[in-house]
Amino acid sequence: MLVVMDKNATPDQVDRVVRTIASKGFVARPIPGGDRISIGILNNEGPVDPALFMGMPGVKDAIAVTRPYKLVSRETKAEDTLIQVGNVTIGKGHLTIIGGPCAIESETQAMTIAERVKQAGGNIFRGGAFKPRTSPYSFQGMELEGLKILAKVRETFGMPVITEVIDRETFDQVEAYADIVQIGTRNMQNFSLLKRAGQSHRPVMLKRGMSATLEEWLMAAEYIMAAGNPNILLCERGVRTFVRHSRNTLDLSVVPVIAKESHLPVLVDPSHAAGVRDQVIPLSRAALAVGAHGLMVEVHHEPENALSDGAQSLYPDQFTDLCVYARKIHDLLREH
Repeated sequence: MLVVMDKNATPDQVDRVVRTIASKGFVARPIPGGDRISIGILNNEGPVDPALFMGMPGVKDAIAVTRPYKLVSRETKAEDTLIQVGNVTIGKGHLTIIGGPCAIESETQAMTIAERVKQAGGNIFRGGAFKPRTSPYSFQGMELEGLKILAKVRETFGMPVITEVIDRETFDQVEAYADIVQIGTRNMQNFSLLKRAGQSHRPVMLKRGMSATLEEWLMAAEYIMAAGNPNILLCERGVRTFVRHSRNTLDLSVVPVIAKESHLPVLVDPSHAAGVRDQVIPLSRAALAVGAHGLMVEVHHEPENALSDGAQSLYPDQFTDLCVYARKIHDLLREH
């Protein structure tokens, strides 16, 4: 249930509703939005009687929430969520382009690519310090040293940085160095990790699991928000199907559905969907055309020598072209 307060409700009236919810054994989650505050009721096993709240001072309405994902649903918050990361605003009306290598390999490599990403118009730099790989013999990342290199990129180029966290044990390290913490596709339903992300003061990018339904994806986001962190970015990165012409199948149909179901920003990662370089730019254009708020693209100045995912990484000149296309599409859609 969602208790909607009157726009002139006082803090004491809001607090009284919160205390009433707690007295019933439920959890109250205040949700600021627009010109009024709403209070979500969590941990109720069955319907909540709206009569408990309708007579209370400052209460405008009590609305049943029909979706299993409550806090991330538009039933709970109609306004689009905007997330501020440094000087970058992510969400409706803003175009966010994230670029960088799959993995941080050296300071020289990271700084070289970051300079080109910045010059091309990228907003945020990506690079993996901890790498969950299918094979235990593949490059696993530079770990703490990689995080320190990311921090130097931010300091040098003024770009926020995003990197993946793979377990609770290293979450504190990643949180200390990154501006956005990424939870990858393999960990989308790592519920212990999601709960820890919910306690973080950093925005969290939640990638869709490779076989996850829309509801499973949004329920994973609900874990994070229910634990206290409202700053969540959703990222579509392709789902596993029977095709062989790409690594995964980019599910662009999910983007407008997310926009209808949830107030959270949604970005698209065409690199991991494609698995091959020549599909990345066409898929990026298509993603923006269906309403994605941004892109997350892999870039490498020497992809033939990359330690991870070189075949799907754009050359810097290609990334520059992509940024030009992206801004033209964004501007065109904004005019309409």
